[in-house]
Amino acid sequence: MNTVIFRTIAPLIVSIMLVFSVYVCLRGHNEPGGGFIGGLIAASAIAIFGMSSGVERVRAAIRVDPLSIAGFGVFIAGLSGLMSLFTGSPFLTSIWLYLDLGETVLPLSTPMIFDIGVYLVVFGTISAIALALEGEGGDI
Repeated sequence: MNTVIFRTIAPLIVSIMLVFSVYVCLRGHNEPGGGFIGGLIAASAIAIFGMSSGVERVRAAIRVDPLSIAGFGVFIAGLSGLMSLFTGSPFLTSIWLYLDLGETVLPLSTPMIFDIGVYLVVFGTISAIALALEGEGGDI
């Protein structure tokens, strides 16, 4: 599918999907969503970008190997679990920090850090698979 319409509209679709994936990831511990579904949405955006522009252009846009992104996500997710050891709690116990920013309170938590790690793992893994399949040039 290499039509002019698809190549023209794909960057808009990809940018909307990436912004929505971050939104879904960050609201995940309070409402439906989270790192897994956010990472799937982002990887789908990369697959669409690859279909419209080619694998070389996608790899140039990402600038980092997708499997390295996945490995960093595993590190982040594991690090969020280790934070609980500093409080004497079991592994992966939630820790909340409330930052006062003027009239607003910003809650930060280890579940959010874990969701970001899962997001990166899913995004990196599925993107690597999609780019490998698209790079083979095989029309299935």
